[in-house]
Amino acid sequence: MNKSESSASKGSPEAGEEPADEVLVLQAQAGDSAAFDELVTRHRGRIFAMIRQMTKNEADAWDLSQEAFIKAWKALPRFEVKAKFSTWLYRIAHNTVYDWARRKRPEAGGGELNEEIFGSGSIDPASTTTPAAERRPDDAMRDGELRVKIEAALDQLSPQHREVVILKDVQGLAYKEIAEVMDCSIGTVMSRLHYARQKLQSLLKDEYEAR
Repeated sequence: MNKSESSASKGSPEAGEEPADEVLVLQAQAGDSAAFDELVTRHRGRIFAMIRQMTKNEADAWDLSQEAFIKAWKALPRFEVKAKFSTWLYRIAHNTVYDWARRKRPEAGGGELNEEIFGSGSIDPASTTTPAAERRPDDAMRDGELRVKIEAALDQLSPQHREVVILKDVQGLAYKEIAEVMDCSIGTVMSRLHYARQKLQSLLKDEYEAR
């Protein structure tokens, strides 16, 4: 195989393999709606889960997820394939939820969002939400009672701190991706995550000392 053939085959999926997001994006940008449908199918579960965990309302989460994907379709011609599609999609979902929150609380005037708008969603027992950076209570979260207490503790965090926990410890995004989604620096992400984990650790102190 010569160099040009090798280069051409590198960007194409092998037989039986699913095409990469980048390939589907290019096809969708060329007008292939089926390629975009595949992207929606591939990412809708995690986008819905993120939004539901932020809004604590399944009906709103379905509506907002659909709105986010419609916005993504309309903005797709401006998407640069060198960026990561999933991160870009999380960013659109983030903005969609915050726009929705402002519409529900117009008196907020674009400032700090009202805490009552947001709530923690059901956290998957296999997620890596942690009350402390060095502890990962995957097994403990299978205990229904502790799971409820963790969700209640998450409810006491601000929307920004709750979202950073969801994106990092539930969705598994990297610091750089979270910074892009939340439109802040990596340092801010790390600071918010550290504060959120410390707060959760404090709220759940009795639970973990008893184990």
